[in-house]
Amino acid sequence: MEVVSAFRDFLDKGGDVLYAILLLSIWLWWLILERYWYYLRELKGDVNSAASTWNQRSDQRSWYALTQRRGLISEIEVKMLRNLGLIPALIALLPMFGLLGTVTGMIQVFDVMAFMGSGNPRAMADGVSAATIPTMAGMVVALIAIPFATQLERRYRSEKQRLAETLKIADQEVVA
Repeated sequence: MEVVSAFRDFLDKGGDVLYAILLLSIWLWWLILERYWYYLRELKGDVNSAASTWNQRSDQRSWYALTQRRGLISEIEVKMLRNLGLIPALIALLPMFGLLGTVTGMIQVFDVMAFMGSGNPRAMADGVSAATIPTMAGMVVALIAIPFATQLERRYRSEKQRLAETLKIADQEVVA
C-alpha cells in the first residue's frame, strides 16, 4: 500500500497533465505488447494459412495467380502493420504532453508569485515540481519505448521479406 500511496503522491505533484501522460503510456505499452504478441504467436499461423492456400494452387504463374499471391501477402501485411504506425506517434506525443505539463506548472508558479511575491520559495515549489515532473515522465517513457518501436519496425520488414519468400512462385525467383 505504501507504493500505491507514493505513486499517487507522485501523480498529484505532477499535476493533471501527468495523468494524461500515464494514460498515453499505458496505451503505448499495450500497443507494443500487442504487436509483440502478434509477431511471436499469431503471425506464424497466418503465414502458414496463406502458404497452404498458395501451395494448393496448380497454376502459380498466370496473371490471376500472381494477383491472388499479392492479395495474400497484402492481407498479412495489413495485419502486421496494424497499430504499428500509432506507436511512433505516441512516442512523439509523450514529450509534447511533458512540455504541456511544464507550461501549466510554470503558470502555477507565476500565480503564486502574483499573490505572494517571489520571497516564498516553499509556495512556489508545487508549481516547479508540477513543471518538471511531467517533462521528465514524458521523456523517460518515450526514450524507453524508442528501441522497442525500432525493433518492431525491423521485425515487420524482415517478416515481410520472409513472407514473400514463403509464397514463392514456382520455378522463378520472387520479387516482392
